[in-house]
Amino acid sequence: MKYCWLFFVLIIMAASSCSVPKDVTYLQGLDSLTPEQKEMMNRSYESRICPDDQLSITVTASDPTVTTPFNPPVYSYAGAGEQATISSPAMYTYLVDADGYINFPVLGRLKVAGLTKQELAGMMQEKLKSYVEEPLVNIQITNFRVTVLGEVNRPTVFTVKSDRISILDALGFAGDVTINADRKNILLIRDNNGKKEYAHLDLTSAELLASPYFYLQQNDVVYVEPNDAKKRNSRYSQAQSFNVSLFSAALSAISIITSMVITIVNLKKN
Repeated sequence: MKYCWLFFVLIIMAASSCSVPKDVTYLQGLDSLTPEQKEMMNRSYESRICPDDQLSITVTASDPTVTTPFNPPVYSYAGAGEQATISSPAMYTYLVDADGYINFPVLGRLKVAGLTKQELAGMMQEKLKSYVEEPLVNIQITNFRVTVLGEVNRPTVFTVKSDRISILDALGFAGDVTINADRKNILLIRDNNGKKEYAHLDLTSAELLASPYFYLQQNDVVYVEPNDAKKRNSRYSQAQSFNVSLFSAALSAISIITSMVITIVNLKKN
């Protein structure tokens, strides 16, 4: 009978050990994705310009002198009465206003929100042909940032240099999730034209690759929630700390009362 119980316990332990990888292995079920999901995986993605973006716009041509009006220098002053220091024209940025416009030299007010960098560059090159022969426009979003918080090894805010970044890239920048992370419940918070939206992502499912939230946008916030074990331990630690504080307070109160009683007794004896 004793051996039967031992065998039963070993089966339970084996089953438990086999279930652990299902909670920690990324992108399970790749071979079971549908053709439509695989097509979504292969889609191209480009970030679109949004209000509050900072754009660095540089105009070049075979004759650099004709592009000077379109590349205003940045002036900085060290103090009153001192001469200005001119920095690189590439550092000059244009803030996209709440209506999605920028004010560009000579061309005036341009609607840029909703366009990709390539679309905006093409539109500006067409407009610049009236002033510059064969112009080239280079555009960068200088404040494309992503925030990663929660159960990661290095919570961080980082600036994206490339044209696109995925949720996996962002977690890689943060040193990957910790052992206490809930890999099936990654919260993504996004500001979409002034409105907050959110999505829950499952790192253990291959369907993540076909999600419209797989590629991040500027100013996205990724929050990795703790797993149930971490939450239970946290609640236990809080309860334990409360009990210790309560016990300490009670012990202090008893000590004070005891001291008062001893003092009163000694006074009566005298």
